[in-house]
Amino acid sequence: MTRPARKIIHVDCDCFYAAVEMRDDASLRHRPVAVGGDPHRRGVIATCNYAARHFGVRSAMASSQALRLCPELVIVPPNFDKYRKVSAEIHTIFRRFTSQIEPLSLDEAYLDVSDSKQYHNSATRIAEALRREIRQETGITVSAGVAPNKFLAKVASDWRKPDGLFVITPQQVEDFVKALPVTRISGVGRVTAERMASLGLKTCADLQAMTRLELGQQFGSFGERLYHLSRGEDNRPVQTGRRRKSVSVERTYDKDHPHLNDWLRELDGLLEKLRERFAKLDQHYLISGLTAKVKYQDFVSLSCDTAGQHLDAAQFEALFRQLWERRQGPARLLGIGARLRDLKAPQQPDLFPKERELALQRQRTRHL
Repeated sequence: MTRPARKIIHVDCDCFYAAVEMRDDASLRHRPVAVGGDPHRRGVIATCNYAARHFGVRSAMASSQALRLCPELVIVPPNFDKYRKVSAEIHTIFRRFTSQIEPLSLDEAYLDVSDSKQYHNSATRIAEALRREIRQETGITVSAGVAPNKFLAKVASDWRKPDGLFVITPQQVEDFVKALPVTRISGVGRVTAERMASLGLKTCADLQAMTRLELGQQFGSFGERLYHLSRGEDNRPVQTGRRRKSVSVERTYDKDHPHLNDWLRELDGLLEKLRERFAKLDQHYLISGLTAKVKYQDFVSLSCDTAGQHLDAAQFEALFRQLWERRQGPARLLGIGARLRDLKAPQQPDLFPKERELALQRQRTRHL
């Protein structure tokens, strides 16, 4: 018997940090507003309202550049304690409708309402109700997307931003996805989008015309996922107990670090913080790889990774050297991290549980 389609709602607060600040300060409500760092100390924009976006201001942009684009921009320093409190209030409202909630960040979450008894199990009416209650009780507007899976729900929530609701029913999926631009697919960044454009791939219908083999040849391991997403297929469940896939640290500097030796001098401090973060995780994680990242003066970012099971200074140094060889130049940000293997994740039965436990103990001992 075919399983009934899931009913997934993706909820995304509209310019959340800025919205909270405008709610709390009436003088900001009709002005271009951004939340971010000091433009005189290499600050970066975290988010901005739609009035600021009209001038080209966007998240991750240098605050100084944002002010050049929009001289009237009001930049408010972030208050994460306040944002967390508002986020908790919103999640309290979520729980009135379902316990199946997967938070993605302070301002974004998936809800599975497939088994909800409210509003006669109408996901559309549930989405309307939670949007209404969030606005009334917190003063924050949210956009929501309703669809049979997570991929389409996220696409839908962005369809009528801000303060919008868009629904994709199971019967609409086929036609909707065929016309969907490839740039709307999760994981299609600038480089992949340029590659697709060079191949004449504009919509998911274009991707559907390619075989699995052709997609794999053009896009590597991402090709298999493109095959399914271009058909609107996504079987991922809403995960109420999210587990980490990585741990990382990074630092933005007041002054650029122009030379490789400057980069390497920062490694000890970064590695100490990374070890502290790893030590705070529970005992069911193993390290499965190492990564390093640099953001240059012009905001271009590069990263590289390697296999590894330990937070080893020599391996991170080698990664920094690889990045330097790929592009030499002043760094405004450096970061390192580790990919994680979660032993709590579903997997095949372990034939050697004692040996695995001993390996886990040895690995964590080496990090201390």
